[in-house]
Amino acid sequence: MLKIVNLKILPRSSINELIKISDTEWKVKLTSPPVDGRANQALIKFLSKELDISKNQIEIIKGLKSRNKIIKINI
Repeated sequence: MLKIVNLKILPRSSINELIKISDTEWKVKLTSPPVDGRANQALIKFLSKELDISKNQIEIIKGLKSRNKIIKINI
């Protein structure tokens, strides 16, 4: 099953947190800074743990350098 999700990323937050707004829209708070792609790596690692799936099943389709991202999740 393939799922496309819109994310609003809030880097440099005090905690890592996933807030579901709707089925296709989430807000993600990450502790890592948006420097050298570290926030993107932290996002994939965090989502894989939260959703209990492999990191290979998550792909950032759009927004590698933006706080608004579109990701593809293969479940």
